[in-house]
Amino acid sequence: MKNLPAAGTLLAMLAVIPASRAEEITRFAPLKAEELTPPQKAWADDIAVPPRNAKFGNPPYRAYIRSPDLARRLSALSDYLRWNTSLSPRLSELAILITAREWTAQYEWFAHYPLALKGGLDPKVADAIAAGKRPDTMKDDEAALYDLATALYRDRKVSDAAYKAALEKFGERGIMDIIGIIGYYDLVSMTLITMQAAAPNDSVKPLPVLGK
Repeated sequence: MKNLPAAGTLLAMLAVIPASRAEEITRFAPLKAEELTPPQKAWADDIAVPPRNAKFGNPPYRAYIRSPDLARRLSALSDYLRWNTSLSPRLSELAILITAREWTAQYEWFAHYPLALKGGLDPKVADAIAAGKRPDTMKDDEAALYDLATALYRDRKVSDAAYKAALEKFGERGIMDIIGIIGYYDLVSMTLITMQAAAPNDSVKPLPVLGK
């Protein structure tokens, strides 16, 4: 469970979002406990216990709960990606930051930027990603992950060189774990953007909007 400390920190962060700020998100308005259907309540109860300790009223859960069968499956996938992949928190959080930058998902960046630093990612690497630049201070495994993810996002194909570098650093399981992380956080980003979920405060510098 390599990612457990980071996940616990994230859930703690989500739990302390000021209610007034959360209420500014008008789409997928929070549901009251008495409004939940039995399947919704069962899922809300499930995510409220350790190790998740999540609140169904916080983004993106308050959107997920609209489709409780989907929510349950997303939770299972999220559990694996947070706690059981072959990647260290430094690398998994790097993949999430790349995804947040790709979508300019401010809420996601706010939540995962401090987790990435706690996991050991150099702030210069994260800041270069925020600026839309290839970081020049990456470790070899970070560069392999960055190049794989960037190839998928920007080129829609993976060169032999990028694949070989990723294979040497992560193996086939690791490559699939990377694809799983960025794919899942694509979904999270789309959910948060649809919700219009902005960063709840200014403790993390927001992502600049990059020109196309």
